Amino acid sequence: MPQPPSAVSRDEPVIRDRGDACPGALRLHAADDGNLARVRIPGGALTAHQALLLASAADRFGDGHLELTSRGNVQLRGLADGCGAGLATLLDEAGLLPAPGHERVRNIVATPTSQDVLPWVRELDRLLCANARVTALSGRFLFALDDGRGDVAALDPDVTVLGRPGDRALVRLGAAAGAVAVAARDAPRAVLLAAEYFLDAADAAGTRAWRVAELPAGHALDDAEFTARLTANGIDAARVPEVAWPYAAPPRPWGRGPGSRGGLCVLPPLGRMTTGQWRVLAEVAGHGDGLRITPWRTVVLPDAPLRGPVDGPALLEEAGLVVAAGNPWQSVTACTGRPGCAKSLADVRADARALVDRARGPLPVHWSGCERRCGHPRGTQWVDVLATEDGYRLSVGGHTLPHGPDLAAALTAARETTASPQSPKTQ
Repeated sequence: MPQPPSAVSRDEPVIRDRGDACPGALRLHAADDGNLARVRIPGGALTAHQALLLASAADRFGDGHLELTSRGNVQLRGLADGCGAGLATLLDEAGLLPAPGHERVRNIVATPTSQDVLPWVRELDRLLCANARVTALSGRFLFALDDGRGDVAALDPDVTVLGRPGDRALVRLGAAAGAVAVAARDAPRAVLLAAEYFLDAADAAGTRAWRVAELPAGHALDDAEFTARLTANGIDAARVPEVAWPYAAPPRPWGRGPGSRGGLCVLPPLGRMTTGQWRVLAEVAGHGDGLRITPWRTVVLPDAPLRGPVDGPALLEEAGLVVAAGNPWQSVTACTGRPGCAKSLADVRADARALVDRARGPLPVHWSGCERRCGHPRGTQWVDVLATEDGYRLSVGGHTLPHGPDLAAALTAARETTASPQSPKTQ
């Protein structure tokens, strides 16, 4: 099974012969079902009003659906040719369109159940959008702002901020064992300087690296050099050679709490919603404190109403969204598949829906329409359902599992395959 791009070793140098083609809100991608726009949502934070305007965009210009991505962003599909100007106007009205040249570099994920990280999110986004140098970053370069629990820090970011007690923070470059300690108030500026340091190293390497992990060994980012750069820019910084990085599991759907309020974590099956479902989500969010899109294709509604007069869980469940623990959709993911992707050999979403209640087991499962396996879970501990010219091939950890014509039975058996305990890096 191929490694995720972020897992490529420096022993296997990556040499890019072009810039990345990652779509944005203004740079549309031509898919088989029409154009695709990816709207970056820094930290996943949206107001209910912004969410409603996104629904309007999907209805007016697209196919009436919204998709969540593994970076906590929103995609609109089925966009007609020539819709760019109208879409840009609507997104600008929603406050979701930054300065020209910056909209693809706002890849900021943040702990979705924490309010403490939101000032970091806002300040980092402001700094990025005011800096011409960072427009050279790839649309795949990832910033993670973690309140200290270790949820988004486990997503292989290029630059990570980890909150620490006493108004301190650690800034980590790529997958380094150590980090640099700074005052929490200086963390956003330190992250910006880290991005500039990466761009300098990428320019010196000449390999057109998109991610920190792609830098060749001779140009790897160094904590000592980074500390010196921070100090030269007036930031009090200290190296921490070894850090015991925490890990926290991502939020899962939860329903009613012990009180009348307490928030919700909502799962749209396969990360895709109709605009009708999305508007219900925005309605419930409007009675709380907005919504936070997570990198795990769920939505957290902080302080959402849990009982009458507005029964958030009931409204969301009635709309077909998952709010309670134990639902089989919690462990099933899929790529776009047909008809949206020309490379796909099957309508994997339809097939996943047909078998979600018939093929259960402890291991998660990911359905892929081709060998690229877009959107797969991290690591290897999942069941890989891969469409081929001759039907589906099942594998776990890269080992193919033979099966007969009953795919549901074969998938159930595969999901019950004994696997080694999952570490933070394989969840």
